[in-house]
Amino acid sequence: MRDPIQVRQAAAAAAKKQADNPVDSRVYVSLEQLLLLRAQASGFSFLPHQPVHSLLTGSHGSRLRGRGLNFEEIRAYQPGDDVRTMDWKVTARMRSPHVRVYSEERDRSVLLLVDQRIHMFFGSTDKMKSVSAAELAALGAWRVLTMGDRIGAVLFNDDTLETIKPLRSEATVMELLNKLVAMNRKLSALAPEGVSSQLNAALEQAVRITTHDTLIVIISDFEGADEHTQTLTTRLAEHNDLLGIHVVDPSRLDPQQAGRISLTNGLEQIE
Repeated sequence: MRDPIQVRQAAAAAAKKQADNPVDSRVYVSLEQLLLLRAQASGFSFLPHQPVHSLLTGSHGSRLRGRGLNFEEIRAYQPGDDVRTMDWKVTARMRSPHVRVYSEERDRSVLLLVDQRIHMFFGSTDKMKSVSAAELAALGAWRVLTMGDRIGAVLFNDDTLETIKPLRSEATVMELLNKLVAMNRKLSALAPEGVSSQLNAALEQAVRITTHDTLIVIISDFEGADEHTQTLTTRLAEHNDLLGIHVVDPSRLDPQQAGRISLTNGLEQIE
């Protein structure tokens, strides 16, 4: 694991290098842009809003899926302790009631699937969908790190998959952000058109590297989703929590409100 000071120094150097070669932050994302989002990564949670209801869960349903109980110690029984935690073997040996004490396991893995395909390279109002997806991924990564959980990612464009193993470290977040910026900068208006099957390829990769009790967050416009997409997401959701963040441009929701739009292929422009 890299030293945190070295990680920050490397991030500062990379941010300075990008600052020396500025680009429009609405078109391409920068590392400095994603680093600044760390201060805004608060006030939201990936936990479900409603507890899981079951006749077997007792009077209080857990909001935490995939986080079990860690054994802490055995101690003497105290008034108010749950008798179901009684350790009868120790009680018999010590000839006084003893209970087993557990603490809630707070650790889980979060896997971000971030879409950087060519059709994400579009924006009619504020910024490109690809930039919005990168910023959402950065906010999620910083938030997960703050919560003490493991963060990983599958970054994908039309021909490449980048997999980052979930780990609990700032170096992992920096690796994620650097690879995300590099992939974002490869987008070009001169790239071939069409919708690739990389969304399904990313989901298949998630199936391969996750086992159970992982939170999987898909950040995409979901273009090209088909029956196989539904099969893969259903399979992932069987033993994991699955969250889809739909990145959509306002012109897609209401084309009439978009007004006059300038279109360009990188060489020519029309309205």
